[in-house]
Amino acid sequence: MTSMNKAAFACNDDRIAPVFDTARRVRLVEAGSGRILAASEEALGEEMPARRAARLEELGAGTLVCGAISRPLHEMVVSRGILVIPFVAGDLDEIVAAWLSGALRGDAFAMPGCCGRRGRGFRGRGRRGGFGRGGGFQ
Repeated sequence: MTSMNKAAFACNDDRIAPVFDTARRVRLVEAGSGRILAASEEALGEEMPARRAARLEELGAGTLVCGAISRPLHEMVVSRGILVIPFVAGDLDEIVAAWLSGALRGDAFAMPGCCGRRGRGFRGRGRRGGFGRGGGFQ
């Protein structure tokens, strides 16, 4: 993780929302030097996919952590330079802590029915112009 980073976690109550396309809120977490500097809950509304992607960019998110996400919406988010970490499930606080410590890798937070991190995610261009997996990690 860089010295300062901001991530959006698609949420439903105190858990990761199962599908980003229909999630109504994100927990926005700004971190630096291995600790949380600021956190807030932000509404996404029931907007069109392109507006959802734009909203993440407006919030300054560099990373989106979510459950399932449709390919078109994934591509819209990635095209705005936002890293997508899809197919994550579990307790929101635990996932934020894992992201903060760089431990979101592996299958500990994989959605049920997903066959490991390898092979999951979509391909797309990242913020710095390089190609990577949508399921890539910090």
